[in-house]
Amino acid sequence: MSRIVVLGGAESGVGAAVLAKVKGFEVFLSDKGNIDPKYVEELRKWDIPFEQGGHSEDLILNADEVVKSPGIPSTVPMIRKIEDKGIHIISEIEFASRYDSARKICITGSNGKTTTTSLIYYLLQQAGLNVGLGGNIGKSYAYQVATEHFDYYVLEISSFQLDNCYDFRPDIAIITNITPDHLDRYDHNMENYVRAKFRITRNLRPEDCFIFDSDDEITINHLDKIVTRAKKLPFTQKGEVEQGAFLSGDKIKVRYEKDECDIYLEELALGGKHNIYNSMAAALAAKATGIDNAVIRESLRSFKTIEHRLEPVMSVGGVLYINDSKATNVDAAWYALECQKKPVVWIVGGTDKGNDYSVLDSLVKEKVKGIVCLGVDNAKIHAAFGKMGKPLVDTLSADEAVKAASKMAADGDVVLLSPCCASFDLFKCYEDRGEKFKEAVRNL
Repeated sequence: MSRIVVLGGAESGVGAAVLAKVKGFEVFLSDKGNIDPKYVEELRKWDIPFEQGGHSEDLILNADEVVKSPGIPSTVPMIRKIEDKGIHIISEIEFASRYDSARKICITGSNGKTTTTSLIYYLLQQAGLNVGLGGNIGKSYAYQVATEHFDYYVLEISSFQLDNCYDFRPDIAIITNITPDHLDRYDHNMENYVRAKFRITRNLRPEDCFIFDSDDEITINHLDKIVTRAKKLPFTQKGEVEQGAFLSGDKIKVRYEKDECDIYLEELALGGKHNIYNSMAAALAAKATGIDNAVIRESLRSFKTIEHRLEPVMSVGGVLYINDSKATNVDAAWYALECQKKPVVWIVGGTDKGNDYSVLDSLVKEKVKGIVCLGVDNAKIHAAFGKMGKPLVDTLSADEAVKAASKMAADGDVVLLSPCCASFDLFKCYEDRGEKFKEAVRNL
């Protein structure tokens, strides 16, 4: 019996461990930190041996294969020891795909991937298809492969999840865009990060589709560096394409093979230039899946905003509070600021990922009336925006940040949590940050 060791005891790792158990492997899970009680309960339910609070080398280095959770950098000592022993390391995505024959629509990118993933999932649901949602969103892909059956999967996949994929192959691969992000995990080398994203295309066949933003300079500059025989379907707001999606006056035109679908911008549920791109990518994926034009139009009209992404919380004293906690990089915050029409009190900060804030200068000058830093170390934010003469304060909790923002805001303003940074200095994750922000707003 082959031995699978899983490193990491959260959603991804526990899902992989359950799948390994279901498939008859000898399985062991190890987490250097403490495992959340809900995952401990799951491991016990499936009778999976595990440890937490440290790694036992003798129980790990005898593995035939290791499934590494995406949050674990390849530079940690245990990973180096596993590699030195010649043990193959894979991701949960790679492992689960070995046992899954469903058609897969897979989305990666620096920004917009959660919205695009959610849109596509909603489109397929509305079309009556038997579809699962997973990857970097929702339930673990591996857990669903182990316990459920779907004909389709829509998977949001991060660069970390792609790093240890080798034979994994989507039927439809989407790159929403590529901007600097997570450079601390890629030796501060943009080329390494870009190549990680493009791994999603490496096994595509001629009958598969590659959907991409042809307005994104980094993506276009790397197209000639990849080898893919898949159908290339660009989406753009800067011209017309024979196959793909583009703007034509007041509507999106989607062309796939011999069919065409028109979607009027005024009918889109999601506003803002960035969401036109997301809607284009989703509509293209739906067309390539064979979904009827009427279903595509109605779904893009009726879709609801996803949690933690430009999510209106409530208005207090004439001030609208918006939760954009998922904006963990500069480009995501740029989109959030760009689409605001009212004066903004901006809550920003967290764990910096090598951010260059200069691209936000013009938007901050134009739209932001005050800045509330929410983080342990705000030095880079002070350096970037402190000379603009706008009120700027430091806070160490969501409650503190919301109270400080409410003092700066006036009737008709927006308080926008769009942090630009990871959440791990003060919060468990971006969801935790968003939930605490919403709770603080409700307590005003």
